[in-house]
Amino acid sequence: MGTFGSLDYIIFAAYGLLILSLGLWVSRTKKGQKKSAEDYFLAGKSLPFWAIGASLIAANISAEQFLGMSGSGFAIGLAIASYEWMAALTLIVVAKYFLPIFIKQNLFTIPQFIERRYNTTLKTILAVFWVGLFIFVNLTSVLFLGATALDTILGNGDGSMTFYFIIGLAFFAAAYSTWGGLAAVAWTDVLQVVLLIIGGIITTIIALNNVTPEGGVFTGLDHIYSSAGEKFNMVLRRDNPEFMNLPGIGVLIGGLWVANLYYWGFNQYIIQRALAAKSLREAQRGLAFAAFLKLLIPLFVVIPGIIAFVMFSQPEGTAVIDGVRSDFLRPDGSINYDISYPWLIRTFIPAGLRGLVVAALTAAIVSSLASMLNSTSTIFTMDIYKPYLSKRADGSDLVPVGRITVLIALVIAIIVAPALEAMPQMFQYIQEYTGIVSPGILAVFMMGLFWKKTNTRGAITGVLASIPVAVLLKILPVEIPFLDQMLYTCLITMAIIVMVSLATAKQDEDPKAIPLPKETFKTGRKFNIAAYAVMLILVVLYTVFW
Repeated sequence: MGTFGSLDYIIFAAYGLLILSLGLWVSRTKKGQKKSAEDYFLAGKSLPFWAIGASLIAANISAEQFLGMSGSGFAIGLAIASYEWMAALTLIVVAKYFLPIFIKQNLFTIPQFIERRYNTTLKTILAVFWVGLFIFVNLTSVLFLGATALDTILGNGDGSMTFYFIIGLAFFAAAYSTWGGLAAVAWTDVLQVVLLIIGGIITTIIALNNVTPEGGVFTGLDHIYSSAGEKFNMVLRRDNPEFMNLPGIGVLIGGLWVANLYYWGFNQYIIQRALAAKSLREAQRGLAFAAFLKLLIPLFVVIPGIIAFVMFSQPEGTAVIDGVRSDFLRPDGSINYDISYPWLIRTFIPAGLRGLVVAALTAAIVSSLASMLNSTSTIFTMDIYKPYLSKRADGSDLVPVGRITVLIALVIAIIVAPALEAMPQMFQYIQEYTGIVSPGILAVFMMGLFWKKTNTRGAITGVLASIPVAVLLKILPVEIPFLDQMLYTCLITMAIIVMVSLATAKQDEDPKAIPLPKETFKTGRKFNIAAYAVMLILVVLYTVFW
């Protein structure tokens, strides 16, 4: 096993210096000027499509994917790539049907839409919920997984350095995002996404080259496909032990749409980039660009997990690696799936390249942390502090409060993150935990967007009822896959919203209903071509790996 040499440290340090320098440079202001709320939280609405697309992916791809999804690649196989490939189609849907409404509303935050469509009370409830979710689930999981990866690669792999890496990652992300806001986050993301794609491809190629004793990338690919063919099925059969995590055809037409529409359409730290676009057309092209990038991600996130599975299982013809089984087994005998990606880096990536690959992994972690911090700050400042606590009519206190919020959120996440150590598949944990609350929120948004009779009483009743409905489905004596639970919860919540709205409505259409003329959803030629290309590629991928 290689070590982290002097050249690796130099490359890694150069990466850190470059990101900090770029972040601080784009954060600068002219002498005597101060950042406005729009400058800080929406980058002055100046982002071009390629910066939006790159920043979306950098915000999305983090330790959750590099570790969590690689770990699920080990446990489940290519089927977990549905989260990425179906997300590409979801981005097209969001760009065409959601973005035009959001941008026309001139939003800073997603909760502001709730206030305009429903009322302030519901907006505040959801704002508090999202701040809590970002801090206690998103920030903590990314910090813990990222620190675990760095401990595996740079430390002894025994967890002794994990807490120190948690602190280091947290304050590195804060170093440029706290001062510069979304502009610093988005423009550094452009560089980070290039680095993480290059690093991911290098890791996959080198790992494939080492799967068999004779070597060769295509030989390695053929070997993992022939010896672990069951790991390349996109649609799992009911007798598959992982069916409860990815329930067959239901993934494509059921609950995964709930997860993806919620995440890509109504998640502040994702959609905030699109709200910062120069124009609607630029925002739509940015999401289309991100969709193409999503199609690539399983190549360097899921495939490494399958490679690690083959190395661990040692079928005939696999290169023998000393200590591979002990590396993956916990003291209680269970498999630590989430070390798959860092184990490949530590085992196969040579000196020099290792520094670049670890920098790429760190880039993925730090960019997501910075995005989550900025969005937590945006929601707290604009939706909680400004309407209830601010005493300055000119808004001059908003940016300082945003910066303080970043630091407080970080401290809380640092304290909570180590508690996640016992989770077996972190990616699945995040999806399942979020899946308790996301169906109800998605139902409120979808009904508010597209059914004009939806009223505030129906929305509040629906979102409050969705939690006990989700919990009830989870504790039923009949075991239901959690993605199916999400679909059923969403549909039941929609039914509750319809019944309450019809029972309490005083008019045929709610006064706050959004007018949707046909022109709202008209898209440009470039976007349409990109959308059809993404759909065609998806048809080919699912046909080949069905």
